[in-house]
Amino acid sequence: MAVDRRKLLAGVAAGLVVILAAWSFRPSPPPGAQAPARATAAARGKIAPPADLLGPMAPVKLGALNDSRDAPGEAARNPFRFQPRVVAPAPQPRVTQPVIEAPRVTPLPSGPPPVPPIPLKLIGVLERENGVKWAILSDGKSGPMYGKDGDIVDGRYVIVKIGTESVEITYTDGRGRQVIRLTGQ
Repeated sequence: MAVDRRKLLAGVAAGLVVILAAWSFRPSPPPGAQAPARATAAARGKIAPPADLLGPMAPVKLGALNDSRDAPGEAARNPFRFQPRVVAPAPQPRVTQPVIEAPRVTPLPSGPPPVPPIPLKLIGVLERENGVKWAILSDGKSGPMYGKDGDIVDGRYVIVKIGTESVEITYTDGRGRQVIRLTGQ
C-alpha cells in the first residue's frame, strides 16, 4: 500500500506542475479585447484612465508626411564615415587699448623706526628691611637678573620704578618706556 501512496503523491505533484506551466504560458488577450471593458468601467466612474496614457498630446501634423526629404545620396552628413565636425569660425575679438594706470606709491613712514619691545619678564619683587625694592627679571635664556630703581639691567635696560606687582623699564637712552607686570607681558 506504501507504493500506491507514493504513486498518488507523484501524480498530484505532476498535475500541479502541468497546471502551473499551462497558466504561465497562456496567451494574453489582444489589446482591443480589454478596451471595451475599461471604457465601460470608466464611463461608470469606477476606473480612472491611466494618466501616462492621456498626458499632453501633441497635435498630429499630417501635412508633414508629404514634405520632401533628401535622397539617400544627398545627405550632408554620413554617420558611417569619420569626418571632422564643421565649426563656424569664431568671431574676431575686439581690440581695446589697455588702460595704463600710474603706479601707486605707498608713503614711507617718517621718523625713526619703532623701538622693539623689551623681552624681559618680571619673576618677582623683593623688599628689604630698609624699604628698598628689588626686581627679579629674566629673559628666558640666562639666569635671573636683579636690580633696584635706577640700576642698569643686562647692559641695555634701566629700571625706572618698581611697584608691588609691576616694574617700569626703558632702554638706556630713554626710549621705549614699558611696564612689565608680574603675570608676564
